[in-house]
Amino acid sequence: MYGYSMETIAGVTGGSWVFRGPADARICFPAIDSRRIDTPEKTAFFALKGAKHDGHQFIQAAYAAGVRHFVVADLSAVPTAAYINVVQVADPLSALQKLAAHHRSRFGIPVVGITGSNGKTVVKEWLWQALSPDKHVARSPGSYNSQVGVPLSVFTLEEGHELGIFEAGISRSGEMDRLADIIRPGFGIFTNIGTAHAEGFAGTDAKVAEKMQLFETADTLLYCADFESVHAAACRWEKEKVGRRRIAWSKNGLAGCLAVRLLDPEASTESRMEVGGEIFAIPFADEASRENAVHVWLAARALGVGAGALYDRMQTLAPVAMRLELKAGINGCRLINDAYSNDLAALRIALRFTRQQEPDSRLTVILSDILHHGTHTEQLYGEVAGLLQAAGISRLIGVGTDVRLLVDRLPGSIEQAYFADSAALLGALPQVTFENEVILLKGARSFALENVANSLELKAHQTVLEVNLNALVHNLHVYTRILQPGVGIMAMVKAAGYGSGPVEIARLLAYHQVDYLGVAYADEGVELRRAGIRCPMMVLNPDPTAFDALLRYDLEPEIYAPGQLNELAAFVRPHRPMRVHIKLDTGMHRLGFQPDDLPVLVGILRNAPLLHVTSVFSHLVASDTPEHDEFTHRQAQRFVHMAQALEQALGYRPLRHLMNTGGIARFPQYQFDMVRLGIGLYGVDGNPEVQQALRAVHTLKATISQIRRIGAGETVGYSRKGVVARDSRIATVTIGYADGLLRMAGNGRYQLAVHGRPAPVVGNVCMDMTMIDVTDIPGAREGDEVVVFGKTPTIHQLAACLQTIPYEVLTNISQRVKRVFFQES
Repeated sequence: MYGYSMETIAGVTGGSWVFRGPADARICFPAIDSRRIDTPEKTAFFALKGAKHDGHQFIQAAYAAGVRHFVVADLSAVPTAAYINVVQVADPLSALQKLAAHHRSRFGIPVVGITGSNGKTVVKEWLWQALSPDKHVARSPGSYNSQVGVPLSVFTLEEGHELGIFEAGISRSGEMDRLADIIRPGFGIFTNIGTAHAEGFAGTDAKVAEKMQLFETADTLLYCADFESVHAAACRWEKEKVGRRRIAWSKNGLAGCLAVRLLDPEASTESRMEVGGEIFAIPFADEASRENAVHVWLAARALGVGAGALYDRMQTLAPVAMRLELKAGINGCRLINDAYSNDLAALRIALRFTRQQEPDSRLTVILSDILHHGTHTEQLYGEVAGLLQAAGISRLIGVGTDVRLLVDRLPGSIEQAYFADSAALLGALPQVTFENEVILLKGARSFALENVANSLELKAHQTVLEVNLNALVHNLHVYTRILQPGVGIMAMVKAAGYGSGPVEIARLLAYHQVDYLGVAYADEGVELRRAGIRCPMMVLNPDPTAFDALLRYDLEPEIYAPGQLNELAAFVRPHRPMRVHIKLDTGMHRLGFQPDDLPVLVGILRNAPLLHVTSVFSHLVASDTPEHDEFTHRQAQRFVHMAQALEQALGYRPLRHLMNTGGIARFPQYQFDMVRLGIGLYGVDGNPEVQQALRAVHTLKATISQIRRIGAGETVGYSRKGVVARDSRIATVTIGYADGLLRMAGNGRYQLAVHGRPAPVVGNVCMDMTMIDVTDIPGAREGDEVVVFGKTPTIHQLAACLQTIPYEVLTNISQRVKRVFFQES
C-alpha cells in the first residue's frame, strides 16, 4: 500500500509543514470524520469546512482516536502535543483533492469513469461484479461520488489493482473539473440525464456539458443515444480529438447506434435483451435495471470479457439495494446482512455502519474469504485482523479457506470458529449460540451467506416496512442546504420516528450531528437514552408523573402553561437544574403561553433559578399553505414580539425556533436559530421544488399468499363488494387494515404494484388480508413481493386515496409490521 510522508503531502498540496513529528511517518489513509478512523497511526485527518460543521471542531476527537497527522487551515484548533504532524493549507478540501490526484497519477492502469443523473452506483457495482473474476478491480465505495467522495474513492487504489471504476456526481456548475482531474478516466460511461439537481444548472444542455468534462482524458465513451442532449454532446466530444470512439446504443433505432431490443417483454421476474446482436439475461424486470445492464454488458465486452462468461455473470447480478440490511434477529439479536460482496473497502464500510448503528453491543462477525483481491494474502488478512480489532468484535465465524489465516492474527479475547462453506455453518447453527448481540454477515456472493441470514432472521409477519437510511440522510442534507448559516436542526422522531422505528432513526440522525431530537413523550426519550443516544432531546408532552425520568435521563421538557411550570419548579427545587423549552401560542390555539400569560411566566421563572430556558418557540398553523401566508407572517411577528419580551425579562437570550418542515424553504427569514424538521426527513414536503429534491424513505411491502381463478359474476371478500366482471386471477396479499392499509383503499380505489405493474384492490380490505386483481400480470406468482407504497405507487397516492395526509399513513402502520433498515453502501 502506498504511503506518503507529511513532507510529500505538504509539497503536493502547496501547504506548510508546521509542527514536525517523526519524518518517517507514512500516511496511507485520509480521514474527514473523527468517528470513522480504523488505523490512526497511518491516517491524516483533513479538517474540512462544510455548510453546517467545521472539521476543525473535531480535531481533538481525531487526536483522542489516535490520529497524529493533520491537514488544517486554522492552527488554533490543533492540540499542542509533542508527537504531532501538521500541514497548514488554505483549503483542506482542495488539498485532499490534490493529494488524491497525485495518488491517481501513480497508477498506469485502465480507469472507468461513470457519471449521469441516475444509475451511477448500480452500473459501477454491476460492472465490478462482471469484471472482478478476471481482474483485481478498485471501485468507489458505495455511492462515494461527491467532491469529498471521489478523492476518498481514488485512495482505494493500491499495488496489484489492474483496473479502477469510479463514479462522479455533481450538483452545480463548476464541480466536475475537480473530479475529472482526480479520476482521469480512459473509458467513460454517461448513464443518462434527468432532473436531479436541476436547480444547480442553467438548463439540461448546461448540465450535460458540465458532466462531459469528466471524459476529457477518455478515448472511449459509452452512452444511450436516446437522450438527445447527451448524444449531441458525445458527437461533439468525438470530433474534438483524433482517436476518440463512441459506443452509442438506442432502444429507438437511431442510425449509427447499437440496437437494443427487449425479448419476452411479458416476463415479470427477469429480462432477456439483445444488444448489437448479442443476447443476455438479467434477474430484474424494471426499466432502470435494463438500462443499467446494457451499459454493463457493453462496457464489460469492450474491456475484454468474453460473451459466454459475461452471459453467466449477468444472470447472477446482485441487487445493490439489498446490501447492509438491518433487521431483527433471533433471540434478541440485531442482524446486519451484507452478504453480497466482500473486499477490504466493503468490510471497512460494513464495520463502520455496524458501529454507527450499534456502538456498544457485543458484535459477532460472520466473514467469508475475500475473493479476487490481487493482494498478497498474508498482508490482506493482516489488514482484516486490524479492522476487526478496531471494531471491537467479540466473536468471528469464518467461512472459507483463506479466512483461517486470521486464527493467529486475532487476540485470544476474540472467540473464533471456522467452517469450510455456508452449508457447514448452516449444519452447525443449532449448536452455535446467538443471544442479545449484533451479528454482521459479510461475504462474497458465491458463499451464499444469505442462507445463513435467513436462518438467523427473526421470522415474523410477511409484511415489511423498508426504511432507506441513505434516503433519509439525503433528505437531511436537502434541508441543510436550504438553511441560513448557523441555523440548527431539531429532528422530530416522535411517534416512533413517524412509524419508522425510533432508535434506528434517532441514532442515525445523532450520528449526522443534528442539534436536537424531538420526542412526544418522556418514555420515548428514555428509550433513546437507554439505547445510548446522547443528543440533546426535547419532550413535547411532559406529564408530571414523568418529571423524575426527565431529570434522570437528561430530557428537556416543553413548558406551555403556568400550572405545569409551577409543578416542575417545585419538583426540581430539591434536585438539580433542568433545561426547559417555552412554548408560545401565536395562533395555533392548541398549547402555549399567550401574551397575557407572560408576566406570570416570568414571575415563576425568576423564582425558579434551577430552570434554564434553553429555547422559546411556537408552532405555525399553515406554513405550507400559500392562501394563509398573511396569517403566517402575523404569527411570526407575534412570536418575535413575545420572544423579545421574554428575553428582556430573563436577562439572557434563549434559542428561537418557529419553522416546521413546511415553512423551512418558504420562509427562510423566519428560520431564526433552529428549525424543527419532521415529515420532510421522510420524503414529504408541500413545497413542489423541495419535494422534487427529496427521496422516498419508506417502502411498504407485502407478499402474495395465494392466487386463484374467479369466474365472471363471482364476488370476492366481505359483503360481496368485489364483483368480478371477467374471468380473473385474484391474489390474496398479506396486508390488511390492522397493518395500516385502511378499508377506504378497497373496491378498486387503490392499486398495489406487482412486478412494477398496477394491481387494483378487489372488494373490501380485510383485517389481515387484501385481495388484488393480477389478471393482467401473467407473471405474478404465489410468494411474489407486492409494493403497497414506495417509489411507485407513492405514499402521496395512498394518502390521497385514504383522504388523509402522509403523516397519518406512516403512523398508522402497525408495530406488527417488520421494519427493515438498509443502507446502500
